Amino acid sequence: MLPDLSQLEVWFITGSQHLYGPETLKQVAEHSQQVAKELEASRHIPVRVVFKPVLIGPDAIRDVVLEANSTPNCIGLVAWMHTFSPAKMWIAGLTRLQKPLAHLHTQFGREIPWPTIDMDFMNLNQSAHGGREFGFIGARLRLDRKIVVGHWQDDAAQRSLGVWCRAAAARHDLDRAKIARIGDNMREVAVTEGDKVAAQITLGVSVNGYGLGDVAKHLEAASDSDVDRLCAVYEETYAMDEQLRSGGARRQSLRDAARIELGLRAFLEEGGFVGYTDTFENLYGLKQLPGIATQRLMADGYGFGAEGDWKAAAMVRASKVMAAGLPGGTTFMEDYTYHLPASGDALVLGSHMLEICPSIAAGRPSCEVHPLGIGGKEDPVRLVFDAPPGAAVNATIVDLGDRFRLVLNEVDVIAPPQPLPKLPVARAVWKPAPDLATAAAAWIYAGGSHHPVFSQALTTEHYEDFASMLGVELLVIDGQTNLREFKHRLRMSDAVGAYRRS
Repeated sequence: MLPDLSQLEVWFITGSQHLYGPETLKQVAEHSQQVAKELEASRHIPVRVVFKPVLIGPDAIRDVVLEANSTPNCIGLVAWMHTFSPAKMWIAGLTRLQKPLAHLHTQFGREIPWPTIDMDFMNLNQSAHGGREFGFIGARLRLDRKIVVGHWQDDAAQRSLGVWCRAAAARHDLDRAKIARIGDNMREVAVTEGDKVAAQITLGVSVNGYGLGDVAKHLEAASDSDVDRLCAVYEETYAMDEQLRSGGARRQSLRDAARIELGLRAFLEEGGFVGYTDTFENLYGLKQLPGIATQRLMADGYGFGAEGDWKAAAMVRASKVMAAGLPGGTTFMEDYTYHLPASGDALVLGSHMLEICPSIAAGRPSCEVHPLGIGGKEDPVRLVFDAPPGAAVNATIVDLGDRFRLVLNEVDVIAPPQPLPKLPVARAVWKPAPDLATAAAAWIYAGGSHHPVFSQALTTEHYEDFASMLGVELLVIDGQTNLREFKHRLRMSDAVGAYRRS
């Protein structure tokens, strides 16, 4: 379900100019090919790195940009100025660029050859000031781009460039993404609403509504043998509640859940959707709210948003693409309840009614059936587990009316302080940075949704690059967050938004 990132490309372009002459330009090309080859072999970079001929004039620059724009599997450009490359040459190309741009500010040699350095060496190795010339035109054109500084063989530089590649892959995927809103929004809820036209303009994602009948017909088409096979997969994969085993008192509930999964998969595959929403207020044609079905679909890479939250579905999908192949899981989440002891750290218990992706499970999930207490349908089947300790982020995108805003909080996941034997849902317990009081206040001041994406695979840097590519503001809540300064930043952000509207 997730795209194969190894089939995507970033193009490695090198800037120079004709004044250096053929011998120097030949060396520039050889060096550039070597850098591109090394980057493609890096364990941090999940996509192909394609070398392009050295660019020495405005026509060649414009042409490679236009070619990149029209090449479907090209997700961005990585630019390196090996020598000085007069930046007016780049205007015609950069003003037409529709793909993400990374500026790799590096040089071919790691160290200065102190005893032998001469003017020939200086003429060939001019990245230090060539990169500044290129940087100026990027600033002058107000380009959203990432600047990676460091030697091209260094792990840190390759890792940072790899993060950018993952964000570019997510942006590429979202630009083609289709989300099915099954049913409507949860009634009277504000944050899950939004302008779907503005979202398609800004984010690329297309969101359209469908009735439960569109899904229900696929449930009816699922054969009993298909249901039996999927139930066998459940039994092999998860720790199965005795009630749900063959011959158990609630076996039919498992069969109903399997039929829902088969129907949902068929509906999504037929429509070419990469994500969907549902709502417990609209379940006509379904015996139970999709629980295990949604959990397993997310594990396969589908985006999901509960209660009609299509922005959450888009964010989950984008995050799944960014995290493809990385250790750690990514899921739809909700801040459910707080632990506020008189002394010690305040904590958050994150969960949802049913729909937490098992990619974040610390061990083998348990397959269980329990009452839901909302929605008026039969008891749904779900996977129950705890998330493992470790660093994570919560990220959400909200529609402020005049613009979109991405809000992120860095958190530290811990094991539950005590067992939770009577809580029949998947969950994660975390301490938000810098502390719950500051983090929750900052999140609420920023208008952050109660439906974030939770990821133990991604970092703040992934979302920084992703937000930059979308042209969306990002507010980060981390260990350095000061609430007074955060509120000032919000006022400045709103002032800029008001200025742009005027």
